[in-house]
Amino acid sequence: MTVIPPPSFDRMTLRLYDTRSRVKRIFEPLIEGEVGIYVCGITPYSPSHIGHARQAIAFDIIVRWFRKSGYKVNHITNFTDIDDKIIAIANNEEVNFLEVANRNIEDYFEVMNLLNVLPADAYPRVTETIPEIISMISSLVASGNAYESSDGVYFEINSAPEKYGQLTGQTLEMVQEGAGGRVTETGSGKRNHRDFALWKSAKENEPSWDSPWGKGRPGWHIECSAMSLEFLGEKFDIHGGGSDLIFPHHEAEIFQSECCLNHDPVVQYWIHNGMINVDGEKMSKSLGNFWTIRDAISKVHPLELRYCLINAPYRQPVEFNDVMLEDSSNHYQRLISVYGEGLSLYGKKSWENSDFLISSSNNFSNGMNDDFNTRVAVVEVQSVVKYLRDKIDSNNEEEICASVSWLSDFAGEILGLLPDDDYLLEDANQKNAAKSAISELVNDLLNQRKAAREEKNWNRADEIRSELNTMGVIVEDSPNGPIWRLK
Repeated sequence: MTVIPPPSFDRMTLRLYDTRSRVKRIFEPLIEGEVGIYVCGITPYSPSHIGHARQAIAFDIIVRWFRKSGYKVNHITNFTDIDDKIIAIANNEEVNFLEVANRNIEDYFEVMNLLNVLPADAYPRVTETIPEIISMISSLVASGNAYESSDGVYFEINSAPEKYGQLTGQTLEMVQEGAGGRVTETGSGKRNHRDFALWKSAKENEPSWDSPWGKGRPGWHIECSAMSLEFLGEKFDIHGGGSDLIFPHHEAEIFQSECCLNHDPVVQYWIHNGMINVDGEKMSKSLGNFWTIRDAISKVHPLELRYCLINAPYRQPVEFNDVMLEDSSNHYQRLISVYGEGLSLYGKKSWENSDFLISSSNNFSNGMNDDFNTRVAVVEVQSVVKYLRDKIDSNNEEEICASVSWLSDFAGEILGLLPDDDYLLEDANQKNAAKSAISELVNDLLNQRKAAREEKNWNRADEIRSELNTMGVIVEDSPNGPIWRLK
């Protein structure tokens, strides 16, 4: 990778939105030059969906940007491989619960590889962290922050009321009984409806582990606290996840970790990605608008889906639909086509001497340093694609090579949008041969289309465009005349 930081580049210019303080803060790592980041991963009870893709891609680019900026990154993502839904599916299928979890974890790795998501540095699993979880619960019981009951162990919210609402801004009084999803687990031994389970006593037909409180399994929230502290230490830089985890999951983590360790903050920055809405509604199986990742990549190339999901800043919700997919596909194919053509013509050459590309580098970097704004980054990539197209048309070898190199660095290494160059060269050579074979016919049809448009014979012009489309030809009208490429 040959990215040269713009002259104004400085690690201290990176600002990220911290959910806890609710402002953008300059990033200051605990250890100079290093970043520890923990991201809540999937509960593998079913194949991964596009919400998982949105989160994984968002944090993949965050990690890529930190590394581009010179940081050594330790990126941890977990698997919650024991859960009510996993158990229910396993019991229904009459298989071991890990069989359900493992097949969906395998699916996760397969689709993430297709989406060009770099592997995390470690993938801890709940079932492999039971001793650490039990140790943490024991500490919380000993400190008076948790209590044993007839059905397990609960964290007592009233033992640290000042920590309530650290991420949401809520107070204890603002939260009504029944709010907060899994924070409201019922149980006969629960002192307060806001208390949440740390350890659940064993039930029939459920997997369980030995503990000081009898056989059972961990509660949801304690798992991530134990895994993050085990892999990143008693203080670490960034904890991330989807915005749906802010309450109750991440609020509960603050209670557990800070009360267990008796210091705050444990996490220096909390960051959360926005959710996906499908056709204007929250994605849900009950609404029939649920997309697995495999559903999406059956319609578009996996990197087209990646392009689609980074075309908005990571904290914003994504409005997902077929029109959005098609639009992203068109933009992505233009990127691949122009990049591949430039690569096949002259290859790569340093871009640091090009005023236009230096300016693009600055714009890209400023966007990414402003809370990882991938929308700004994508717009800059589109600008360089247009610039490269113009330089190809004018056969400016030096700027073609420089632009290809820029796109390789920024669209490829940082945004993760480009396949291997060998693949693109082979594809470009095949398309060049195919274009040569039909160029005379296509140019004749384009001339006919031009004449039809001049005569305002719009029906004939549309017929010619349809004929070209059937041939796999995409026509783009430009100020210098029509440009055509193969799909």
